[in-house]
Amino acid sequence: MKTRIEQILRASADVQRRLTEQAGLIEEIAGRLCEVLGDGGALYVMGNGGSAADAQHLAGELVGRFLMERRPLPCHALTTDSSVLTAVANDYGFEQVFEKQVRAHVRRGDAVVGISTSGNSANVLAGIRAARQAGALTVGLSGGEGGALARECDVSLTVPTDETPRVQEGHATIIHILCELIEKELFGTEA
Repeated sequence: MKTRIEQILRASADVQRRLTEQAGLIEEIAGRLCEVLGDGGALYVMGNGGSAADAQHLAGELVGRFLMERRPLPCHALTTDSSVLTAVANDYGFEQVFEKQVRAHVRRGDAVVGISTSGNSANVLAGIRAARQAGALTVGLSGGEGGALARECDVSLTVPTDETPRVQEGHATIIHILCELIEKELFGTEA
């Protein structure tokens, strides 16, 4: 077991190291999200499974706080309303669970973040397409080759590995970096 633990930790560290090559892209995403929030827009985040948890994590950090006490920021995880999710899935199909919510809530000037380890989650892609039609900024977080999500979004970051756990670890790091940059940019040293 110890050998496997060491292999996992080395693989995770390698992915994190390779993410440094995308620092400029992370900065661009943070800057664009700051523009949306600074102009009074809201963020909407979606994903399935572990990516749903990541969506909720991002919303929790921005609505609550990350590193500093500050006013709450409007960030909504589209993964949390079980009544809406189950009604839409039952009546229309699971592929529309995010699209329907985006059509209901997202407006020009907002941003929609789609998270998918493969970049090919049909419901995330449908939500991104609806966001683009609404005139919202679209951001993708994926892994491997990026899948369709990388091509569908205004800006997309692909974690450089095909291993789902390593992709998710990369997404968690990116989410933390985005939260820190957003707080510092919008609130400076406010307490």
